[in-house]
Amino acid sequence: MLGKTYDNQVCSAARALELVGERWSLLIIRDALFAGSTRFNDWLRLGIATNILKSRLDGFIEAGIMERRNGSPVSEHVQYVLTDKGRDLAPSIVTLTEWGDRWAAPNGPPILYVHTVCDNPITQQTICSKCGRVHDPAEVNVRPGPGMPADIAARMG
Repeated sequence: MLGKTYDNQVCSAARALELVGERWSLLIIRDALFAGSTRFNDWLRLGIATNILKSRLDGFIEAGIMERRNGSPVSEHVQYVLTDKGRDLAPSIVTLTEWGDRWAAPNGPPILYVHTVCDNPITQQTICSKCGRVHDPAEVNVRPGPGMPADIAARMG
């Protein structure tokens, strides 16, 4: 979706940005996840131009993030519904919101994500599979994964 591709980078973050990194993209997905938006007109309240919204929705469908469904038998409205791939963006949106609450919300968080079961706030954290929560990003290192081409992994190692 970005005007530039990251084919020369072996980076999942860059590849993800190609799919959801354009202006409006995460707001559309946010509203699909947390506001129940499924119809084209639902997202117009964001202030997005109709041609841009159509382009984003078409791109999400092409990428498998959303699927287009017909509305009820009595309605001619099309619905745009998140797939598992789209719903898996929820933690990223919560994390980005937490960052925004800390660094871009001078009057405090404008919205809170809460657990519907107990009504307490939810949060995203970096977790070590053995030790638990990682408090300092300096404690995180990178290593080649199974998807890293061997020649690049050799240079890293």
